[in-house]
Order: sequence, then C-alpha cells, then structure tokens
Amino acid sequence: MLKPLNDQVILLKPEGESQTTTSSGIVLTADKDERQVIATVLAVGPGKMEDGKRLEMGVKVGDKVVFKSYASTDVTLDEKHYLIVKESDILAIVEA
Repeated sequence: MLKPLNDQVILLKPEGESQTTTSSGIVLTADKDERQVIATVLAVGPGKMEDGKRLEMGVKVGDKVVFKSYASTDVTLDEKHYLIVKESDILAIVEA
C-alpha cells in the first residue's frame, strides 16, 4: 500500500476510465470532459506543515471526492491503479 506524505491523498482510480496505449508506449486518456472525476479516498497524509504546525486534513479515508482530473499522478502497484493528489486539488466531498 502507498503511504501519503504531508498533504497528499491516495485515491482509488475510477473504474472504466478509458485509456489507450500507443505502440510506442504513450498513454492516451479520454477527453477531460469524459473523464470520471469522483474517486474514493484510500489514505490521507498527516497534513501540511505551516508555521511549525501541522494543519489538519479536510478529508478522511472512505470519503468520495471530486478532484481536478488533470492534477493527479497515476500509480500502478500490484496491478491496482491509484491516483495521488494534493488535498488542495480536491474540490468537494460527495455527501450521500
């Protein structure tokens, strides 16, 4: 499992996100408008340090969140797909 640092958040990559890999290995994703931007929080870092104090994170494990799709880092580990985003790139928590 990935352990996020500072104000980083690990998200479960949305299923069904379409992407294609070219013969040269370049990954092409769907248009931004078609890309799913809701994901589930799997892990949360301890928070950002500011003026010698650690700031509390606004999201927690299990939250469903809306995030800036272009601001994520894709990671594949043990054949599972994850996204790493800064907390500031999370726009909202989806409440049921």
